[in-house]
Amino acid sequence: MLVMRMSRHGTKKRPFYHIVVADSRYPRDGRFIEKIGTYNPMLARENAQRVTLVEERVKHWIKVGAQPSDRVARFLHDAKLGPKLEWRETPKKSAPRAKTQERLKLEAAEKEKAAAAPPAPAAAEAPKAEEAPKAEAPAEEAPKAEEAQA
Repeated sequence: MLVMRMSRHGTKKRPFYHIVVADSRYPRDGRFIEKIGTYNPMLARENAQRVTLVEERVKHWIKVGAQPSDRVARFLHDAKLGPKLEWRETPKKSAPRAKTQERLKLEAAEKEKAAAAPPAPAAAEAPKAEEAPKAEAPAEEAPKAEEAQA
């Protein structure tokens, strides 16, 4: 079966990918039939050179029956060369567990209730100003100290 997938090139911590058509039995970075584009994840998303595709060859290989990988299918959709596929950004494996999901739902419900409740009047809850304590205690201790010295 023919597949359109990415073949990794570049150096350590500086990835660069060739988008290739290969037999599904070939290794990822091994033999391929044709190079039909490139992908440079180090560039900004807005950069035109981030993903380059040879449109005529992509259309040819789709007609022949080559199946794109999930990531390549996404690139093809962005370039308006293929249909939109259903994909999830985060895999199900990394989703929170059942107890955590229940707790998050309860917290969200409590926040909604708090937001829906009318706010209490501000004048009724204003704290009263407290008087500062008098400094009488240190004044009384000072004369006692003087008497002890005499």
